[in-house]
Amino acid sequence: MSQLKRFTRIPDEMLRTTSIELEAVLGGPSLFYLDGVRKPPLFVTVLQHGNEPTGFEAIQQILLKYQSGGLPRAMWLFVANVPAAAGGVRVLDGQHDYNRSWPGTLAPETEEAAIMREVVDTVTAAPLFASIDLHNNTGSNPHYGCVNDLSPQYLQLATLFARTVVFFRQPVGVQSLAMTEHCPAVTLECGQAGENAALAHAVEFLDACLHMHHIPKHPVAPHDLNLLRTVAVAKMRPDISFDFGGGSSDVLFRPDLDRLNFSSIPRGESIAMLNSDCGVPISVEDDNGLDISDRFFEVEARKLYLKQDLIPSMATLDIAVIRQDCLFYVMEKMSTYE
Repeated sequence: MSQLKRFTRIPDEMLRTTSIELEAVLGGPSLFYLDGVRKPPLFVTVLQHGNEPTGFEAIQQILLKYQSGGLPRAMWLFVANVPAAAGGVRVLDGQHDYNRSWPGTLAPETEEAAIMREVVDTVTAAPLFASIDLHNNTGSNPHYGCVNDLSPQYLQLATLFARTVVFFRQPVGVQSLAMTEHCPAVTLECGQAGENAALAHAVEFLDACLHMHHIPKHPVAPHDLNLLRTVAVAKMRPDISFDFGGGSSDVLFRPDLDRLNFSSIPRGESIAMLNSDCGVPISVEDDNGLDISDRFFEVEARKLYLKQDLIPSMATLDIAVIRQDCLFYVMEKMSTYE
């Protein structure tokens, strides 16, 4: 039996509740079809991670704004991991990460993968206008968009949100990568949860998408685009304890690590001190799954140094999130997207 709930109207309680209380209203992951003036519909995904509520809060504001007059464009809305939202955590113990479970995932078959496949099969049965997946960061990051296709419409949609755009093809199993096969698709990183500016920005973007007649097909002007690509992911070795600042853990990272996101950290810079002879404590894998840690890091006098310039993104100080996902992604600038 499918665990996906389906609705054709918004329960009144959903417009007033917090993401933490949402499970009591919806009962589980929920897919809504909401009619609107224009078609084809926009597809919006929120709360893939339970501790990232800005997308849901933005949708609440949009739905309240158009409650009486109707939406300017039809919308498919997927309100995803409401059980994790009830606990205020990224994922629950025993769950597979929702945003690693979409079609294309390499993970074994899971309940989460079955839900995502059902969502994709449903929303792509007819044409879509675009797909938007809204997230928060746990670290200090600028607002930016992510794409998995460098065609002009994808970049036009991303730069409507922010000038900084990240292109990636790994990890697989993410929403935008699955939806890229069907329509222009973006992932939006809306800053940290609870920031008023993040919420206002997400609302403004969604409202603009609902009013768009079409997504331009001409290339984005180079001065309107700061394009980077993800080339590797850095993860902590599971046998290594770590912290930020002081303490007795194996590795003590600098406490401002997340503030280095999207900046170039120069070769020779130290990013951590080691309290044990654990060697390089970070595993770096490229898009092909090859371990390239030795290209980036070396240990000398119990300090972890960079062997080359490095641009991190999504670095966080949240140890639980690092264990569940990664320490940061490694990026490089792209000079062209043609």
